[in-house]
Amino acid sequence: MIDQPAATEPKFRIRAAHTSGTITVYQAYRPEIGEAAARTGRFPAAWSRSRMTWIKPSFLWMMYRCGWGAKEGQETVLAVYITRDGFEWALRNACLSHHVAELHGTPADWKRRLREAPTRVQWDPERDLHLNPLPHRSLQLGLAGEAAARYADEWIVGIRDVTPLAREVHGAVRAGRLEEAARLLPRESPYPVAGGLLSHLGA
Repeated sequence: MIDQPAATEPKFRIRAAHTSGTITVYQAYRPEIGEAAARTGRFPAAWSRSRMTWIKPSFLWMMYRCGWGAKEGQETVLAVYITRDGFEWALRNACLSHHVAELHGTPADWKRRLREAPTRVQWDPERDLHLNPLPHRSLQLGLAGEAAARYADEWIVGIRDVTPLAREVHGAVRAGRLEEAARLLPRESPYPVAGGLLSHLGA
């Protein structure tokens, strides 16, 4: 389940399932990509390295994005276990996907940084069990170029198909069994970050 955030939950904080060496992120793909990845623990040759791929530490935000695995092309929901070293490399090398004058200077400076950065960050509203927005934000991390290659070839330590879990949680929510649905959720808690790791990302 997700540890319930306190009333003082900061607006920007990474909440995720994590261990001493890994963090769990979520993606959703069409079955021929997702099922193959879950079987082998690696993305198949059909997985594109030339386009940006977005990873999300929040299970419920992934459910919002993929419609509980019902959206076309997102029918297979994956939990991808990656190294914390890789995840933190992505954070260090990221640029915010929108301009913030205090962080970037001029819009031209921000556009240059965005162009050069192998990763980008969006902070989108976290979601509740009904997929309604919450006041605090959830991290979305976009990987391109070098970052996408590192993700696929170096950072992944395991991939699990969690589509059945998505359907089970959704079924409980639709039936009004919210306590049961909450118990089924992956346990997500604040991800420990070294001082300054998120300062260039507005957090």
